[in-house]
Amino acid sequence: MCQQIAEGTRWTRCGHFQRHMVVAIMDCNSGRCERSYLHPPSCRQPTCIRNFGPEVQKDIDRVDEFCFACRAAMNRRQR
Repeated sequence: MCQQIAEGTRWTRCGHFQRHMVVAIMDCNSGRCERSYLHPPSCRQPTCIRNFGPEVQKDIDRVDEFCFACRAAMNRRQR
């Protein structure tokens, strides 16, 4: 299964990753994966993999804080 390589911010207090951009696609070199260059364009098999696998997350910066979603959830709980 092919994977997207993404760069983004890692929020260290909650561990969440905020993707800024996908910088590359890692090809799995499988003829059974529709995202691969080796997948035949004429293939109509319903068993071929259609989606990307787990995203490869590359931290370009780290913030010692909770992410925006976690902070909003904490604020809702405090009300």
